Amino acid sequence: MANLADKIECYLKDMLGQTAEGFVVLQRGTLAHIFSCAPSQINYVLTTRFTVDRGYLVESRRGGGGYVRIVRLSLDMEGNFRHIMSELVGDALEPERCRQIIARLEDEDVLSKRECTLIGSVMTESTLAAFTAQPHRLRAALLKEVLTAVCRDDLNPEG
Repeated sequence: MANLADKIECYLKDMLGQTAEGFVVLQRGTLAHIFSCAPSQINYVLTTRFTVDRGYLVESRRGGGGYVRIVRLSLDMEGNFRHIMSELVGDALEPERCRQIIARLEDEDVLSKRECTLIGSVMTESTLAAFTAQPHRLRAALLKEVLTAVCRDDLNPEG
């Protein structure tokens, strides 16, 4: 028999699988009531099982009228979002490698030429080095954010 976290994860994934929008919006309190648990247990599942590395983006607002929005991220052009984030981008990214990744996104029609030009313009060594002693780490973090935004199913017109 599955533990509570497994049941909550399965329930949320089923909800996501039934929506064409690529996201679900729900309330922690409602989920906690459904599963007869504390809202902190819902938070645990969201923070450990619905991460960017696993192909999800969780947005939330606390307080009265607060919500949790779980967005499914497309896997990527090769079918493995985690691979692109950890292996392809990594924790530090050299300028040339960044240019190659951006060029690939353009070649595979993931991004337009204009979008690639804009992204590339802020990833240059001179731009990033002006703000940090670790431009390679900042470049990797920025590109991961770009890839996460590009892969959001709720913003993808093709679903």
